[in-house]
Amino acid sequence: MKTNVPHILALTLFVGVVAAVAGCASITTSPDGNVQIQRTKYGVAHITASNYESIAYGIAYAHAQDNVCQTANQLVTIRGERSKFFGPGARGLLGLRQMANEQIDFFIRFHMDDAALLTANRTASANAQAASKGYVAGFNRFLSDTGANDLPLPCRGAAWVRPMSEGDFYRLQELTMIQVGVGFFADALLAAQPPATTVASVGIPNPVRQSSVEGSILAEQAGTDAYPYPDDVMLGSNGWAFGKESTPNGRGLLLGNPHFPWQGDNRFWQMHLVIPGELEVMGASIGHVGFVLIGFNRDVAWTHTVSTGKRFTLHELTLDPTDPTAYLFDGASRKMVSETIEIETLNADGKLAAKRQTMWRSVWGPILVIPRRGLTWNAATAYAIKDANASNVRSADTWIAMNKARSVDELRAALGNSAIPWVNTIAADRHGQAMYADLSVVPDIGDEQLQRCAPSKTAAALFASADIAVLDGSRSSCDWHRDPVAPVPGLIPPNRMPVLVRNDWVQNSNDSYWLSNPGVTIPNISPMVGQIKIPQRLRTRIGIEEIRARLSGNDGLSGNKMGPGEAQAVLFRNRNKAAQLVVSDLMSACATATDSEIREGCAALQGWDYNNNIDSRGAPLFKEFWRAASEIPNVWRVPFNAADPINTPAGLNLGDSAVRNQVLDAFVNAVRALKKAGFRADAALGSVQFRNTNLGRIAVHGGAEFEGVLNKVGMFGPAGVTENGFIVDFGTSYVQTVTFDDHGPLAQGLLTYGQSSDPASSYAYDQLPSYSRKQWIDLPFHPRDVEAQAVGPVLRLHR
Repeated sequence: MKTNVPHILALTLFVGVVAAVAGCASITTSPDGNVQIQRTKYGVAHITASNYESIAYGIAYAHAQDNVCQTANQLVTIRGERSKFFGPGARGLLGLRQMANEQIDFFIRFHMDDAALLTANRTASANAQAASKGYVAGFNRFLSDTGANDLPLPCRGAAWVRPMSEGDFYRLQELTMIQVGVGFFADALLAAQPPATTVASVGIPNPVRQSSVEGSILAEQAGTDAYPYPDDVMLGSNGWAFGKESTPNGRGLLLGNPHFPWQGDNRFWQMHLVIPGELEVMGASIGHVGFVLIGFNRDVAWTHTVSTGKRFTLHELTLDPTDPTAYLFDGASRKMVSETIEIETLNADGKLAAKRQTMWRSVWGPILVIPRRGLTWNAATAYAIKDANASNVRSADTWIAMNKARSVDELRAALGNSAIPWVNTIAADRHGQAMYADLSVVPDIGDEQLQRCAPSKTAAALFASADIAVLDGSRSSCDWHRDPVAPVPGLIPPNRMPVLVRNDWVQNSNDSYWLSNPGVTIPNISPMVGQIKIPQRLRTRIGIEEIRARLSGNDGLSGNKMGPGEAQAVLFRNRNKAAQLVVSDLMSACATATDSEIREGCAALQGWDYNNNIDSRGAPLFKEFWRAASEIPNVWRVPFNAADPINTPAGLNLGDSAVRNQVLDAFVNAVRALKKAGFRADAALGSVQFRNTNLGRIAVHGGAEFEGVLNKVGMFGPAGVTENGFIVDFGTSYVQTVTFDDHGPLAQGLLTYGQSSDPASSYAYDQLPSYSRKQWIDLPFHPRDVEAQAVGPVLRLHR
């Protein structure tokens, strides 16, 4: 018999969930194989089960209650069926990038190898395999219980909503692994075709014939010059950890502040997991996993920030002069392998038709083109990509071990299998230790090999200009080094990766390990992990400034220690580092300006406090101005100094007449853009930067990457203000502070956009008003706290 489970649980008395014991007793378990789910305020799911298969079953079921249409849509993506159901020209989300559906489909069907993924996943632990099995079953149980006609409106009765298979689940994990590697270059793979050929448009209008001079077709789309990341790409984070020397209680303190998309499969979801006697952990995850990715347990808390480590290498192929689809490898000619991919597309007449695309591989991996970087497929050279995260199934066991860790030391040991795909780990424990570690997946290539295997000058220069490593693909000796101590051949082993364990503090805001704690030098690290002595992000600079000011007692707050309240206040006071660096120079130029629009803009900035709070007047004007002005060549008056990386570069180079003219033009254009969009030059930030929700328009504080505001928020789409203002759709997402007492964790946090991606759900954006008001929410880990916040009855799933 089908059981109808309400999508939104009614508010009733919480009965019988919490063990009747004091202190930190675990939530009671249900019988073996069964699952119980208790929601608390804001829809946080507390899931109890007796084993890993059942806990993942409950996660999938509860997640589907909030996000079934999002998951069903993602399943269409990883099956390569978007063109079939939504049309080939419509755009979808592949990891971090929007592109035409048929581009997504061609890439997915080219990349995904179900047999290889199945074989790889059979090497995972029994617990990881059980969790995979349970997740698939839990999602399918929700579909069966609910029925197609009772699903949320966005997918109600849709033909594309189908049960999840084991292969689907593995594809979901694979896409998460490769989304900052080969997945980011999907269109560049599609555009790679032999010289003097014509290819289908793959969703891009006006394909042109390629020649060795012109380089590649689809240059506008295939450049993917956003890699490694543009200023406002939808991934980033701040992670701070403080040890016993820096906290008021002598325990560890963690601030986790991921900057992730507010939509799609990278959207966070909160949960609390209990397997009595085995596991108790709380936090949030992206994608579809049976464990917590960012969170805390009784003894340790952790977060992640996107690392500067390289996840792939490009390889320059020297082509056979007689055949542009063959290349030289150790002195012999070797043919590329072509594969014709076929997808189904929904035509305008509603009928399905087949479309085909030929794609190419070498011994190093798929062929790609990035024309705007000079990487084309011509008569002499072509380029291939080798992704270190392809078929990375080890991460499941890493996060399970992290979820169970009892200290920073155990957490570090959990990271030792070189499985974390593309993030740093920042952690603190109740003993008062703090840790920064980049133990992520990085190909093992050192300085010597980068020099020895340098390809053409254009390609080799990309390491300095675009942070992309290109190696000579004609020699097998240029493959990744295989250190015998590495847990994964070809990856840098943990003993040669950067790790700091401290009693004072560590931090990361998406720059390299270099200034994790500026007082400490980490030697002998491959440049593939990250570069040092280069200009730092403004977020890194202001973060270090804020930490130092707090611990010296010079930031206006009481005392000189960092507790949860201080960390929250520092993050959400929204200081704009770019404004601190340039506005005084800009205002000096205003003093002699005669242009009425310049004077209007100057008046708008006159009273601004250089913060990005909701009531900050002038902040939208500065955002619009600095978006353009920050890109002006030689804009800085004080150049970068590697000996003073926190304070340089700085100032506006207004003594250079060309720079001065461009700066003032950018300022006038910003004034005009705001007024054209219907806003005053001195508009308050909250009137321009907001999110429209089922609760109405909600003002959003924070700032963009290029502004250097720790609390980063931004827009995925056309840059600049419009009549709709700045519509925030990525940035601060799941944010948490965690410290400890004798009983365990003391945690507060926010999930800015709420648990549900269904606009009609009461859990959609229900936390955004708290974020807007800077009100942090207690995260109920202990049984008494779960009981106090309980919403609705316990849902018991009998398997």
